[in-house]
Amino acid sequence: MSVKFFIYLFVAILVIWAMDSININQIFKKNRVMQARVFYCLLGIALIYLITNFVFDFFLSSKIF
Repeated sequence: MSVKFFIYLFVAILVIWAMDSININQIFKKNRVMQARVFYCLLGIALIYLITNFVFDFFLSSKIF
């Protein structure tokens, strides 16, 4: 398996753990539960993608592995 796959796994766990601390109930309108869940999932996917690519590109440019 590639190194990027393991970075994705590590970052996914880290992002889910970090997003668990956010209270999103106060941000969204009442009775918009499904929209809040979709936004939460899309935000998590976007963060995982951005952080993984940043870390991978950083390691490639610094020639660590």
